[in-house]
Amino acid sequence: MTISSSLNAAVMGLGTNAMRLGTISDNIANSATNGYKRSFTEFSSMVLDQRQTAFSAGGVRAHAFKDIAATGSLISTGNSTDLAIAGRGMMPVTNSAGIDALAGERDLMLLPTGSFTPDQNGHLRTQSGLFLLGWPADETGQIANPSRTSGASLEPVNVATFQFAAEPTTAIELGINLPADATRAGAPANSYDLPVEYFDDLGRSNVLTMAFSPVVPATGSSNQWQVEIFDSAGDPAVSIGTLDLTFADTGADAGRLSAANATNGATYDAATGLVTINLANGPVTVAIGAPGEPSGLSQLAAPFSPTAVSKDGAPISDLQAVEVDEQGVLHAIYDTGFRRTLYQIPVGDTPNINALEALDNQAYAVSAASGDLFLWDAGTGPVGAMSGYSLMASTTDVASELTDLIETQRAYSSNAKIVQTVDEMLQETTNLKR
Repeated sequence: MTISSSLNAAVMGLGTNAMRLGTISDNIANSATNGYKRSFTEFSSMVLDQRQTAFSAGGVRAHAFKDIAATGSLISTGNSTDLAIAGRGMMPVTNSAGIDALAGERDLMLLPTGSFTPDQNGHLRTQSGLFLLGWPADETGQIANPSRTSGASLEPVNVATFQFAAEPTTAIELGINLPADATRAGAPANSYDLPVEYFDDLGRSNVLTMAFSPVVPATGSSNQWQVEIFDSAGDPAVSIGTLDLTFADTGADAGRLSAANATNGATYDAATGLVTINLANGPVTVAIGAPGEPSGLSQLAAPFSPTAVSKDGAPISDLQAVEVDEQGVLHAIYDTGFRRTLYQIPVGDTPNINALEALDNQAYAVSAASGDLFLWDAGTGPVGAMSGYSLMASTTDVASELTDLIETQRAYSSNAKIVQTVDEMLQETTNLKR
């Protein structure tokens, strides 16, 4: 019984060390594979009858698994869509069949890192055929309450549909000083024109001209101005509103706007300091400041000075690049400097990440043992931040693998020696009968 159990244990030792050799071979072969997670073989003993008078060798079992939770070092690259997770978690991807499939029928996989480039249709994919998934943003760049426990809200990331972009102007801010001496008696009634560029819905550039005319009294100072607003989108330019402005000239509010009245198509909200005018592309607000506020328009004894004039919107522009920030937000960058939010790439995680099912091309799938998937914003909860211009290196340490290789070879040889010894002992027992 003891001799046969020894033979059985030695044969099991051969098998388990052969399994360990397989994981070592896989690790060394993938030592340069970005995103590869090292495989391990864990041995566990088997116990049979171990009485002092009749000991039976139980042998050994082997369990192979991947250390998916381990993270490799990040390697900087020159490609903005080389993505990696700096810590726990993985990006959602799908295969080519999932591009046109419904969300519930799509194969959802997880990838720790990937070098993504647009294909012929503009979808971001790896060279191995895995397509990046993300939550699409609306026109304002907001992500609307996506599902975090499934891929129902995920879509293949496509940048081709955003090759050109235009953003209409909806808000203008004015920071202007009007010369106080221009409203004194005897001052020349000169008008001060301020052209402000704005963009319509199609990205065309137009000019909004504001003509500031001082009210010159017969005596003293009026501290009043009349403003007429012209829109160059018409031919000729048409007046779309007028403003009557009054400024304080004494006390703590000296030089600040004290009253404003808008007419002829324009309206003024004293609480917000916004003038609303109607352009061809819709209403546009012009911030001139609320009465008594130091910002916006002022009237001081200084020349006419447009010190801070700004607007939102952008003309028609061509896509130059896409970038992903640490929160996983994918931005389109256009040749005019305009940036637009297109998608947010979430980071997937499960309670038992080491129990994910390993697939080809460094991808993983959720299994019953891994627990349910949850999609986090990058850099929140337990998951790491998104890192652009980076790829994750393999977690294989070649020097450690070579050490394990020598140990495995010696263990295999030792088990083979036990088999040989048992065979010789059994042969000797057989010879006793002759």
